[in-house]
Amino acid sequence: EYTKKKALLKAQEDCISLGLTTVDIAGLNKEDIEFIDKLHSSNELKIKVYAMLSDNETNFKYFIDSLAEPYKTEKLNVRSFKFFADGSLGSRGACLLKPYSDQKKTHGMLLQNQKVFEEKLAKIKEAGFQACTHAIGDSTNRTVLKSYAKILESSNDLRWRVEHVQCINQNDIHFFNQYNIIPSVQPTHATSDYSWASLRLGEKRLKECYQYQTLLEQNFLIALGTDFPVEKINPIHTFHAAVFRKNDVGQPLNGFQKNEALSRTDALKGMTIWAALANFEENEKGSLEIGKSGDMVVLNTEILSQDENEILKTKVIYTIINGENVYNY
Repeated sequence: EYTKKKALLKAQEDCISLGLTTVDIAGLNKEDIEFIDKLHSSNELKIKVYAMLSDNETNFKYFIDSLAEPYKTEKLNVRSFKFFADGSLGSRGACLLKPYSDQKKTHGMLLQNQKVFEEKLAKIKEAGFQACTHAIGDSTNRTVLKSYAKILESSNDLRWRVEHVQCINQNDIHFFNQYNIIPSVQPTHATSDYSWASLRLGEKRLKECYQYQTLLEQNFLIALGTDFPVEKINPIHTFHAAVFRKNDVGQPLNGFQKNEALSRTDALKGMTIWAALANFEENEKGSLEIGKSGDMVVLNTEILSQDENEILKTKVIYTIINGENVYNY
C-alpha cells in the first residue's frame, strides 16, 4: 500500500505540473477505487478522478449487482465500465473488415464475444452506468456501434463512449449521431502512427482513420485525451496534434490529413467542457462559470492565438483545484 500511495502521489505531481485537474483512468478495480477514495478523504490526493471500472466479475458483482448505482464524491466519479473490443494497429491486433495490407493472412481479432458483450451492456444500462469501449479497427468499430445501437435503442442521454474510434468505415459514422454516442479520441495517436499506419492499411483505408473533424460533426462534440501511459501526459501535445496534425518535432511538415484537423477552439473545448460532458460533469467543471468548482490552469502562452511554433513551448504557471493553488511554476 505504501508503494502504491507513493506512486499515486508522484503521478499526481506530474499531472498537476502539466495542468491536469481531473484525470480519466481506464480500467480500475474495486480496491483501486477504495484506495483513491481514501487518499481523497485525507486530502493527500487533490486531483479529481473519473474512474472507468475494469470489465471483470468482481466489479460487476459489487457495482452493478449490490450497489446498482454510480458512486460519486466531490473528487471521484465512478459510473462507467471500460471494455476492450480489439488490440492495436501496430501489433495487427486491431480487427479490420479487410486483411492487413502488410500481412494478407490476418484481419486482427475481436476480444469480446458479441452476445456476452451485449448482455453486459444491457446490465450496465439498467444500473445507469456508462459504457466506454476501446475500438481501433473498422470492423471493431462497426461491431461495437451495432451493439451499442441495439442496447441503447434510440436517442438518449446515456453518453456511451467509444474510445479511440481509430478507423471507421464511412457507412458506420452515422451511429454516433443516431444514438448520441460520444467519440473519445487521443489526437497524438494520429501523429505517432502516421509514418507506419499506411503500411498496415494502405493509403485508401488510412483516409478512414483519425477522422476527428468528421466525428465532431456528428453531435458537435468530441472528447480529447492523451492516452497516457501509452503516450506522453502533456495536454499541450494533444492540442498541438489536434490542430496542426503534427508530432512534437513538427512532422509531417504539411500536417497529416489536415482536412481532419480541429479548430483551436474546438480542441480546447475537447479537453475542457466536452471532456466534462463526456464524464457527466459539465455542471461542475469544464468552464469558468459561477457555481462551478474553481478548477483552472494559468499558462504562459495564449494558445488560441500564439504562433504554431511557440505552442509546444507552453508552460503551466499555476494549477488550481477547487480554488486551491496546487502547483506553481
